[in-house]
Amino acid sequence: MPKAIIRHTRTDDIPALVALQKKSYPPSMPPWSPTKFEHQIEIFPQGQIVAERDGCIVGCASSLIVAWDDWCDAHTWKEITASGTFDNHNPEGRTLYGAEVFVDPDIRGAGLGHALYEGRRELCRAMNLRRIIACGRLPGYHVHAAEMSAEDYAKRVVWGDFHDPVLGFQLHEGFDYCGVIEGYLPEDRESGGNASLIVWRNPDYDPDKPTLIPEEDIL
Repeated sequence: MPKAIIRHTRTDDIPALVALQKKSYPPSMPPWSPTKFEHQIEIFPQGQIVAERDGCIVGCASSLIVAWDDWCDAHTWKEITASGTFDNHNPEGRTLYGAEVFVDPDIRGAGLGHALYEGRRELCRAMNLRRIIACGRLPGYHVHAAEMSAEDYAKRVVWGDFHDPVLGFQLHEGFDYCGVIEGYLPEDRESGGNASLIVWRNPDYDPDKPTLIPEEDIL
């Protein structure tokens, strides 16, 4: 199987990204509009990356920078991403916030998620950011929702009692579980609207150096 190329998102990728979101998302979650993708690229081009294989877009990771102190209390996806426009992007922040990752469901398990996460880590290091924070879906929670809270479910995933495809993957990628945010994505019925809060701390972060703004093409 040919290796995927990880590169920055271009505007001509947008139709393929909309189609891939529609294919990847559960029916209760509509894909983003082309305008949102365009605005994200305009606001923070370095933070938008795709996985391409054989000339086809097979995955995507979208990010913005935030001042985490402004958002460390409970927040929703719409609040922290300004409804997906990334108008809340703050170049003076020290936290890379992972707004979304999705891959072609037909080729999950081929290492695309790892490659996209590594692209984010490379960006975090290059910009001298303190950490990556994200909120991940809990798609396995609906099976257990009648018998336990989302927080208890997530803890049991961390303990190894349950398998959740998203949180399990994130833990494998070296992220630490920090808790559950309720009402994060209300339309996500599988997760009951909940999301796990996760963090990866940049081991190369230097607090004595400023945040760097690299050229767009850093991958």
